[in-house]
Amino acid sequence: MELRTATDADVDAIVALVGRAYRGTGGDPGWTTEAHLFEGPRTNAHDVSTILTSPRDTLLVADDGGAIVACCTVTDLGGRAYFGMFAVSPDAQGSGLGKTVLAEAEHMARDRLGAVEMTMTVITTRDELLSWYERRGYRRTGQITPLAEEYTVHVRPGVTIELETLTKPLPATPSADHDPESSSALG
Repeated sequence: MELRTATDADVDAIVALVGRAYRGTGGDPGWTTEAHLFEGPRTNAHDVSTILTSPRDTLLVADDGGAIVACCTVTDLGGRAYFGMFAVSPDAQGSGLGKTVLAEAEHMARDRLGAVEMTMTVITTRDELLSWYERRGYRRTGQITPLAEEYTVHVRPGVTIELETLTKPLPATPSADHDPESSSALG
């Protein structure tokens, strides 16, 4: 398995992966589904293509012999980085792949972008996800914001979505064996 920057050829696979990870009906084996909170798509080809052309964004994918099994975005915020669109195939959740992808995103943010901090937002009611990030060194800030208006169209009736910002300092000392210019072999 290798971690690499996504290309235009990966767009449909990324859309499918994110949909399966977050909009699965509960029959998928993973624990990241938001089907009880949202209906409709989590992302689409236009949005993914827009990320690929943004100079501030890098879309990383874990490629397992041509199958995209994980992805995330790292956005350059000038000294800080934002971690988003993180998805791991439900079949691969619990295997350590998510930890590896998150660590690679942190290395990239620090080593290529010069970021001293990674930030993200997580739905406040997703206790298991919040705990997972806390175990990886992220700190809950207590900063709560409502879901952006453009995304509320997919919220299920009667559900209120709020997001909490999490942060993690990125130490200035890169690991000796990490070359940020090359792709990473995974697993």
